[in-house]
Amino acid sequence: MKKVFLSLALVASVLTACKSEKKEKVEAKEEVKVEAVADLNNVDVSTSVITWKGTKPTGAHNGTIMLKEGSLNLEEGKLVGGSFTIDMSSMKNEDLDAEGGAKLVGHLSAPDFFDVATYSNSKFVITNVDEVEGKLAVTGNLTIKDVTKSITIPAMLMTEGNITTFKSEKFNVDRADFNVKYGSKKFFDNLKDKFIDDMIEFSFTVNTKA
Repeated sequence: MKKVFLSLALVASVLTACKSEKKEKVEAKEEVKVEAVADLNNVDVSTSVITWKGTKPTGAHNGTIMLKEGSLNLEEGKLVGGSFTIDMSSMKNEDLDAEGGAKLVGHLSAPDFFDVATYSNSKFVITNVDEVEGKLAVTGNLTIKDVTKSITIPAMLMTEGNITTFKSEKFNVDRADFNVKYGSKKFFDNLKDKFIDDMIEFSFTVNTKA
C-alpha cells in the first residue's frame, strides 16, 4: 500500500510539473490601427528566421519559415517599430526525412490549413514597445491568411558591432483565431484522437544588415 501511495504521489508531482510548464497562448485582440511604418528594408532576410512547432496526440513537428523583407526601426539603440513580411512558401520541416517533411509541408500549405497559394505572405507590424524589467513586451498586428489580430509577445534586443538582433521568446498562437481550421476541435466534432492542437509555438530571430 505504501508503494501505491508513493507511486500516486510521484504521478501527481509529474502532472503538476507538466501543468506548470504549459505555456499559455498570447491573447489575440482586435487589430490596432496604425499609420504606415517606415520602410527601411534593413533586415537581413538570409540570417533572420521564424521557428514553429505544432503538436498532436501522437507527437509533434517543428520547422522554420523565412522572412521575405523587413524593417527594424530603432532610435538611440531602442526599438520603436518595425514590419516583417513572412514568406509562407519558405516553410520547412526539420524533424522528418525529406519525403516526410515535403508531405507535411504540402499539407500545411494546402487550402484547409494555411492556404499558401492564396495567402503567400503573413505579416507582423509592431504597434507598441514597452520595457519591463529589462525585457521587451512587443505588441503588433499579426496577419495570417485574411485575419489580422493584435498580440503582445516577450522579446529582447541585442546589438553586437553593426548588427542588431530582435529576438522573441517562445510564444503560442491559437491558429483558430486566424481561421486555420484543419483538425481543430473548435471547428469539428468527433475527431477523437485525430485532432491537431490549436496552439502553434513560434519564436523568431530578426537581424539587421551589417
